[in-house]
Amino acid sequence: MTSANPTSIPDAVSRRLADHQSAHLDDLCQWLRIGSVSSDPTARDEMDRAAAWVEAKFHAAGMATKRIATAGFDLVYAETPPVPDAPVVLVYGHYDVQPPEPLEKWVTPPFEPTVREGDLYARGATDDKGQVLTHIQSVTEWLASGTALPLQVKFLVEGEEEVGSESLEDNLEELAETLACDCVVISDSSQYGEGQPAITYGLRGILAMEIRVDGPSQDLHSGSFGGALMNPAIALCHLLSSLVDSDGRIAVPGFYDDVALPADQEADLIGSLPGDDQTMARQLGVPSLFGESGFSTNLRRWARPSFDINGLTSGHQGEGGKTIIPSFAVAKFTFRLVPDQDPDRIAAAVRKHLESRLPPGVRLTLDVGHGAPGMVTSIDSPFVDAAKAAIEEAFGVAPVMIREGGSIPIVARFQAALDADCLLLGWGQNDDGAHSPNEKFSVADYHRGIRASAALWQQLGRLSGRT
Repeated sequence: MTSANPTSIPDAVSRRLADHQSAHLDDLCQWLRIGSVSSDPTARDEMDRAAAWVEAKFHAAGMATKRIATAGFDLVYAETPPVPDAPVVLVYGHYDVQPPEPLEKWVTPPFEPTVREGDLYARGATDDKGQVLTHIQSVTEWLASGTALPLQVKFLVEGEEEVGSESLEDNLEELAETLACDCVVISDSSQYGEGQPAITYGLRGILAMEIRVDGPSQDLHSGSFGGALMNPAIALCHLLSSLVDSDGRIAVPGFYDDVALPADQEADLIGSLPGDDQTMARQLGVPSLFGESGFSTNLRRWARPSFDINGLTSGHQGEGGKTIIPSFAVAKFTFRLVPDQDPDRIAAAVRKHLESRLPPGVRLTLDVGHGAPGMVTSIDSPFVDAAKAAIEEAFGVAPVMIREGGSIPIVARFQAALDADCLLLGWGQNDDGAHSPNEKFSVADYHRGIRASAALWQQLGRLSGRT
């Protein structure tokens, strides 16, 4: 592609971006100190503090701002003034974060942001406070510079992304007019690799479930009763192993009915990306990679469905041995889905599969959690071209086009409800540990992300009259 204009950001804005880097980092650290874990019932005050922090940031920048109450956690909305005949962009992000456990694995406390070797460590650093804040900072500096934005930017920052975005989904139809836009910008994903920025054009969906197997009314002595009844932990292991075969293919009947292979052009595009399995295995700390036979690693993690056990609980968990037959066993698991797979239909198929394989002597409870379909968006649009130019300007390298294996449940809903293109612009890295201990975000990429965002407003503004 043609190299981006290195001076597309107005001088007054560019100077502010350079002069206020320290303040931008301080802002992020303030927000990260708030332990806004949406899945923790004891963190409701922290959730409110996190929403209030970003609301105050919008208000201080001079944007029209409001909190939108929901049955769950508040939505925070802000907007800049309309610009006639110019595109309207909605920036979406979230202020809630994953639980920090296991705490003992953190080098420094999860809500005490710490910079080490150029990376900022804290829960929420990359997912998603750091990434959404890049866009807030860029608009703030545009407004503070006295330079008119060439388009209208709206912001919606929610507090339930990590638990399925239920409140936003419930209110999306009512909010559609307020959120109306030509393009949705989301930064909640990753670059392809260090020094290689990317634009993500596809996400996998998700289906979360929890299975519980109950046996005796209380834990029993395994010597006295072993062999006389079904052990719930063994029954659970049999059920879980029945969901996937030894080649990594999901064994639920009908699971693949709506799974389509990527078109040859897309498969070639994915296949042309640099990288190798040995390097990835070394980075992940495993002897080798594994997955569904017949597909490359990138295809398996981006364009094929997958099954993972997320947690197991049964029996004695403390130090030393305890010879018991546990009274129950529980597992949390998820399926990552690809476009056209319906989470509700998959949940029904999984239930039927597990119920048909339940061993005698135990009882099964299956709870369905949050689900969302996968999505793909066009790679041939003026919005994508504008993003390519902005990213190359800020990072000095043209971005590649990728899919992401993770899920942002609300994206497909935005596509349907707002009839808008989606730009998924990730500034993080695959090894940032978004749901793990020692989550981090490159300080340099944080500042590059702010600059790329500022350039994006200029590039999109040049589409005036074309939307």
